Amino acid sequence: MSSDFQTEINPDGVKNAELIVCIPSYNEADSIAFPITQADQGLSKYFRDKKAVIINCDNNSPDGTRDVFLDTPTRAPKIYLSTPPGVKGKGNNFKNLFQKVLDLHAKAVVVVDADLKSITPEWIKHLGEPLYNGFSYVAPLYIRHKYDGTITNGIAYPMTRALYGRRVRQPIGGDFGFSAKLAKVYLESDTWNEAVANFGIDIWMTTLAIANKARICQSFMGRPKIHRTKDPGAHLGPMFRQVVGTIFTLMTHFTEKWMKVKYSRPTAIYGFGLGETEMPPKVEVDTQNLLNKFHAGFDEYLDLWREILSSDVFNKLMEIRSLKENEFNFPTDLWARLLFDVAISYRDQVADTDLMMDSLIPLYFGKTLSFVRKTKRMSIKQAEETIEEDCMTFEMTKPYLIRRWKQKAA
Repeated sequence: MSSDFQTEINPDGVKNAELIVCIPSYNEADSIAFPITQADQGLSKYFRDKKAVIINCDNNSPDGTRDVFLDTPTRAPKIYLSTPPGVKGKGNNFKNLFQKVLDLHAKAVVVVDADLKSITPEWIKHLGEPLYNGFSYVAPLYIRHKYDGTITNGIAYPMTRALYGRRVRQPIGGDFGFSAKLAKVYLESDTWNEAVANFGIDIWMTTLAIANKARICQSFMGRPKIHRTKDPGAHLGPMFRQVVGTIFTLMTHFTEKWMKVKYSRPTAIYGFGLGETEMPPKVEVDTQNLLNKFHAGFDEYLDLWREILSSDVFNKLMEIRSLKENEFNFPTDLWARLLFDVAISYRDQVADTDLMMDSLIPLYFGKTLSFVRKTKRMSIKQAEETIEEDCMTFEMTKPYLIRRWKQKAA
């Protein structure tokens, strides 16, 4: 632990700014310079008339992220903010950001990931420009490999869309824009919790924007998202628990809102076409591993599933268990009902909430395997259409959720 910890380093003494580009980080010393340089070019190319600042919201990274950030040459002034030693979490970085937005009297904020390899100066334009044209939340639209972002495809997108009636394709995209007015909403929200302070932050921000009737658009980024990709069957634990847990927690908070929503409507798309369509990098999936983890779940969580799922869903699950890999299929309407069941058990705290989230992971692996099998020979566009069909299935299954939600609440 270096003894020279500082909460804020503001070498240029910036007191106010109209436009902020924020790069949240934890141990990104090896990758952050590239997004900084691209963001800086984007600011001088497209927002020359705006008083701008680049802010790094960091978790006191021990790897020297701070020094790389401050030493990377930029035209725009920079501010380094950090959570106190020992306080981690992406959401905690954002909490610092929301406060800073208000302190600097900023109007617009653009956020980009620190591990982005595909960012161009245009990304700053795409995420920032709509904020000066009447929108207050900008979600990204990029081509992603059909197996990148499986939590988005299998849970976050269909759930958000079915619940709140807005089609936001990347509700946990990691690169987005928002207005100062929303920063205030975020700072004052009483739904902040441990999950939101960590990886729950992105879905929380998107959901609050929708629930607060913010004007939302999606913006074409023009290039695929290229960052550190992960095999969907690996590294999940805390992130899964925090993202899905946040979706379920907010369901209770916004019950009145989503109960009234019948259908979803499209979200405005800002900017045109994808320009040159580059192919995103391939994501390798170990299907045998997914199947093994799905089966291992039965050994570990069978009794819990019996407790937190309706008997019909539980019985269907037992049928799928006997399928071999070459005939494996996890129907989407079953998956939707299963998630709705767990959401209700989560609300009623039928069992330990973390345990319930962990028990969902092997089931999610089963659903992911089913998706991989179904889309194996499909183009990205065809796989995309399959995801849209899955979302429609979630919307059609919503009456099941409403009926059970009311029953249980009674």
